[in-house]
Amino acid sequence: MSVAAKTRPQVATMNAVHDLPVLVARDEGFFKDEGLDIEFVTTPGMAQSTTSHFVKFDSVFDRPLDSVYNEGGIDQYRMCEWGIMKRAVEANAQGLRGRKIVALGASMSKFAIVVSKDSKIYEPEMLKDKPIAVTPNNGSDFTTLKMIEGFLEPKHVKRTSAGSMLKRLEAVRDGKVAAASLMEPWISVAQKWGLRILIESHSTRAEAAGEDLDGATLKKMFNAQARAVEKIEKDPRPYVHYFIRETGGLLKPEEFQTWRLLHAAPQPYTRERYDDTYNWTVKWDMTVSGATFENTVDNRAWK
Repeated sequence: MSVAAKTRPQVATMNAVHDLPVLVARDEGFFKDEGLDIEFVTTPGMAQSTTSHFVKFDSVFDRPLDSVYNEGGIDQYRMCEWGIMKRAVEANAQGLRGRKIVALGASMSKFAIVVSKDSKIYEPEMLKDKPIAVTPNNGSDFTTLKMIEGFLEPKHVKRTSAGSMLKRLEAVRDGKVAAASLMEPWISVAQKWGLRILIESHSTRAEAAGEDLDGATLKKMFNAQARAVEKIEKDPRPYVHYFIRETGGLLKPEEFQTWRLLHAAPQPYTRERYDDTYNWTVKWDMTVSGATFENTVDNRAWK
């Protein structure tokens, strides 16, 4: 699928936990310092308290960000690397606009599986055959599997959908699901509400782009993100407001757990990383077999 020629790259922003380096680079003028004139396109994310989006199960390509990308409204975006892997592998097979992994992303987003404060579940293996609320085929889903596979056989891991982060948090509180997989700022909200964290882990992003963006432009984008990472790692407090806004007033700045934030400059996506991640995704039946490094990854920003 081809899209019309553009004069300005269009870059997606969604949830702050995944996109913080992009947001900081945008607002600090780092992209402009690189000589880039970028249009930033905001799409609904599951971390936003105002989202009415309920994830579809039939195809990841029907979701808001993917739909906009397929129609040519976005050129570059990021999400969990397993989710990017699935989309990069399956888009061509479905005749959709192609995309490739162009970098290992800057945000190591923190996810946690939480249970209610009076839950009788005290360790991950006690979630055997119990429903865990996630976003299917997105970061919370993949990271839940990553966290729990050492405790339970795949047949005993039960995931379900309960809507946005706020909705699944309410579902745990109200006893509708046994547990939920959350990312920041909703882990901090869960702690404020007295919910109990069972297990947590970082989850790295991957950067995706279509063939429209050349390597030099991508390199400048990643340079801008790298500058933002330096500022965030030095002191994240000036940027907490991005997260607080997503909670719709449920969290105060001083209640946000900044220690969970972890970032590093974007890096090339190596063949070893591809092999490990792709094979793991196939093992969990999250994508189709038969893909190769060459048709999934393009490190043109470093060539």
